[in-house]
Amino acid sequence: MSFKPGATLDPGQVRDIRGRRRTSLAVGGGGIGLILVIVYALLGGNPSDLEGLGDLNGQAIGPDNTTLVTECQTGADANERPDCRIVGYVNSIQAYWSEALPATGTAYSNATTVLFTEGVSTACGAASSAVGPFYCPNDQQVYLDLGFFDALETRFGAQGGDFAEAYVVSHEYGHHVQDLIGILELGDGGTGPDSASVRIELMADCLAGVWAQHASGTGFLVPLTDADVAEALDAAAAVGDDRIQAAAEGRVNPEAWTHGSSEERQAWFTTGYTQGDLASCDTFAADL
Repeated sequence: MSFKPGATLDPGQVRDIRGRRRTSLAVGGGGIGLILVIVYALLGGNPSDLEGLGDLNGQAIGPDNTTLVTECQTGADANERPDCRIVGYVNSIQAYWSEALPATGTAYSNATTVLFTEGVSTACGAASSAVGPFYCPNDQQVYLDLGFFDALETRFGAQGGDFAEAYVVSHEYGHHVQDLIGILELGDGGTGPDSASVRIELMADCLAGVWAQHASGTGFLVPLTDADVAEALDAAAAVGDDRIQAAAEGRVNPEAWTHGSSEERQAWFTTGYTQGDLASCDTFAADL
């Protein structure tokens, strides 16, 4: 996935607090990676060994914004730097939803993405990098440690790639859209293949697909290729409940699902991508 070299980035939509440490561990809002810390423990690992976790007992150190403002100015920068690439994805995703959501009758407000390392304090509580990317509805911010993308490949078998990252970021912004339309709060619906929790996560996958369909039209990205879509689908499969359970426990227990199976996650991303509108993502009306 490539950015248009002359596209103008807005790094103000991303807050960079990398290099700071935060104390304690708590689960925030909805997110693609919140189950990973539990799964890694089931695999016999120590969650504190996860990429980027480090020592959560340290004091906050480092600047509040590092190099994004000066280094992430154009699409050419996004093609060169991983952090600028996230800025570009955030800009594109919000450019799309700032027009598409009001067309459905709901105003859109930007959500800041916070880049952090090791741990972070949020309005949803303190969280470590081990929980993966997540959205906190209490402060309407997306939280991301870039080390998650390495863990996605090395520990959960995804092939990776730039558009795998785009899928993760757009999934989290799917939760923001759900929050704005008043659906996200339905996600505290327990576990199981038909649970509200699973329906919320699959809807976020679908909303990620909707953005992907329109990504090149936002002015930031060149048209997607089949390889780009394949990277997104591969990442979606990697975080399916069935695949993670099979790796962690050697069996699959659908009654414990919170995010949906690999097949479902791929299917709903594909639905959003092929249909290209929010109305196609009503997982609460669908038979899962």
